[in-house]
Amino acid sequence: MRRKATKAAAIILILVTFIVILSPAVNGVDAQTKRFNMSYIYFGKPSTYSYYVDRTKGSLNEISPSYFNINSEGNLEIDLSFDTNFINEMHARGVKVVPFLSNHWDRSAGRNALSKREALAQQIATVINKYNLDGVNVDIENLTEADRENYTDFIRILRNKLGYKKSLSVAVAPNPYNISKGWQGSYDYAALAKYSDYLMIMAYDESYQGGPAGPVASASFVERSIEHAIERVPKNKIVLGIPFYGRLWKNDGSYGGYGVSNATVEQLIQKYNGKVTYDKNAQTPKAVITIKAGDQKPTILGKKLDAGTYTIWYENEQSIKYKLSLVQKYDIKGTGSWSLGQETADTWSYYDRWLNGRYFTDSEGHWAEKSIFFVEEKGWMNGVSSTKFAPDKVITRAEVAAVLVRALELEGDTSGTSFKDTSKHWARNEIEIARQNNIVIGVGDGNFLPDNPVTRQEIAVMLDRILSLPDADEEFDNPYWDITYNKFKWSYDSILKMTYNGIFTGGTDGGFHPYEGTTRAQMAVLMERISKYIEVK
Repeated sequence: MRRKATKAAAIILILVTFIVILSPAVNGVDAQTKRFNMSYIYFGKPSTYSYYVDRTKGSLNEISPSYFNINSEGNLEIDLSFDTNFINEMHARGVKVVPFLSNHWDRSAGRNALSKREALAQQIATVINKYNLDGVNVDIENLTEADRENYTDFIRILRNKLGYKKSLSVAVAPNPYNISKGWQGSYDYAALAKYSDYLMIMAYDESYQGGPAGPVASASFVERSIEHAIERVPKNKIVLGIPFYGRLWKNDGSYGGYGVSNATVEQLIQKYNGKVTYDKNAQTPKAVITIKAGDQKPTILGKKLDAGTYTIWYENEQSIKYKLSLVQKYDIKGTGSWSLGQETADTWSYYDRWLNGRYFTDSEGHWAEKSIFFVEEKGWMNGVSSTKFAPDKVITRAEVAAVLVRALELEGDTSGTSFKDTSKHWARNEIEIARQNNIVIGVGDGNFLPDNPVTRQEIAVMLDRILSLPDADEEFDNPYWDITYNKFKWSYDSILKMTYNGIFTGGTDGGFHPYEGTTRAQMAVLMERISKYIEVK
């Protein structure tokens, strides 16, 4: 048996005529380029920053803390949250630290900064180099079209000061309606992109404090913002901003549009028995809560809510997944988020998969979901399409061959074919490699029957022959009512051994169901269970 040197030669013995287990689908999705993901971090104590980064489960490329402020004179001011220990911790985790430079919506401060842009750029470059920071994200807001050229020139100067080893990005206003005046008019997308590594489109605050109730980032608003950018900027320089917050309005009009984190919204819904609906057109959830006179009054960002009914537009798993899917739809660089720590903890259980187009809509919530994504991430099994895994589809002999060849990293000569019925089959190469490594053989008459299903007992035999596992203890009793040695002589011992070693379990009725076809979900589970035996420690 020939296999890549990175794998230890594992225990593969000759198999039988059938081959058993589930494999990648015929037209599986190719591994995709890893998409970029950054997040701002603004709220909370600096001592909690590392915790929130760790909660992302390694999905962040870049963290952008609020370290760089522009004071009223337009000079750089280092924020009190600046922490060299955090910078070092992030670098140890492989996360870049790119502080964001902000005028905090102060137009006068922003204009003063641009008027002394040469000096400000030098101040920023000096601090970045002194503290081994990875770059800067420029977030100067509330300027107008009158500042457009100065803003672009500032970014040009800053690029020259930083060089190309440091990251330079710009947070830009969303512009779904192609507005050339006011705040949107201050950003020359094309010119800024020329000097930047990427533009972070702040595709949120469609509805805002003081305005009428509505989505923070509806589908049309977000997609039009992306389309506007694509017309002016290379796709690999566009980062979609996703809000981790919502906005809250009191229905009597006395309290309107104040920000509230997604995590807090979920708490309010639970505490006050809120009613949640999902607007399919906006691809955004809406919650309505009623705080009674006798209820404990919550405090949101320092303001205590009084009794009354409130409407909250926010983001949940469904709406965030929708926004993440747009990265693939428009083939852009990735996502950014405002801001880390405002999201619900479960956001990171799906974020990276959906960002990178590795999601299966038919496997979300499936009993084998964990195993399905395990084998997909390993590259052992793919979906039958970009969004479907077909977990309940019975696997075939060809699929099994492909799974094993990929999992065991087997190699062989694929210049010819040993079977008459596989010469034009999608798994021709994998079947040939599996045969050369004594994993499979044909069924006679020069055929392989690649699309025939594989039964549970066949898989048990196959796994028994490729794994060196201990035999069942003499005191181990057959737990299944539907198999006996006399009836299943060729598979009985294998079934018991695989059960004894925790690879197989029976049905809920206590039977093994030996003649049933093995589904793709079941195969994913089996592959996860045997992974510790076939992977190098």
